[in-house]
This record gives sequence, structure tokens and C-alpha cells, in this order.
Amino acid sequence: MQPRQADACIPLQPPEQGRPHAAGPDGGPRDFILWSLFNALLGQGFSYLGCLCFPALIFSIKARDRKVLGDLEAARRYGARAKALNIISSLLLAGAMVAIIIIVVWR
Repeated sequence: MQPRQADACIPLQPPEQGRPHAAGPDGGPRDFILWSLFNALLGQGFSYLGCLCFPALIFSIKARDRKVLGDLEAARRYGARAKALNIISSLLLAGAMVAIIIIVVWR
């Protein structure tokens, strides 16, 4: 005698959580190009931070190129590097803005 199998199937994950965390709206890897461009343009206002924002922009462009070519694994790697560099650039820019505000207020 074999046990009866249930007719209902319970999914392990909801359908919307099946994509990777760095996936864009279409399911492909994200490239963070707008964030990188914003950081690069804002970094130009601070002359010493402008060159620190360009590597994130370069990795974002590489991620977009790899995604267009169909190399999704390389696009994910470049996108992850761009995200990390964007976080660092954003923190440096925010720190510079806070330092400038403090200097202006204390004068």
C-alpha cells in the first residue's frame, strides 16, 4: 500500500522572490548607471572627490555593455563592483558636504 500524494503543490518561494537581489525590473542584472552619473557630476563640485567617482561610472558602463552582449555573469560582477564603489563615493560626498556645512556654521 502506497501513501497518497497530495494534489496541491506549495511553492517554496513566492514568485517575486525568485530573482536575485541585484536584479533589475526585467530580471537582468542592474548597472547603477544613474547613481554613478549623479555621483560623478556631484563629485566634480568637490575637485578632490571628482576622480574618486569615475571608477563606479566605468564599472556601470561595463555592466551595461556586458548585459547588452548577453554575458549576465560578468554584468552581475561589474554591477556589484559599481554598487560598492557608488556606496563609497556617496559616503565620501556626504561626509564632504557635512564637513563644509560645519566649517561654514563655525565661522
